[in-house]
Amino acid sequence: MDAPLHRVFVASGELQAQQVRGFLEAAGISTFERGEALRKTHGLTVDGLGAVEILVEEADVDQARALLDSADAGSFRIGDDADLSSDA
Repeated sequence: MDAPLHRVFVASGELQAQQVRGFLEAAGISTFERGEALRKTHGLTVDGLGAVEILVEEADVDQARALLDSADAGSFRIGDDADLSSDA
């Protein structure tokens, strides 16, 4: 991968990073992460040691930021026509 990557989110720990990555990847956006190895080996999330940068390719920056802004504003939700029945 030679294309430059751009940071769209900084997660405070592995759990949050995986949630954000899953959210973006469900929308078809490939994600990458960069952060301290200590977050995985020791689970540290103190003073930024557990920070994880979520990166996307340049072509996906605007869409990723729009999705994250929408979720942050509380306006992102499952469509009204979604099948939420539990008889799966």
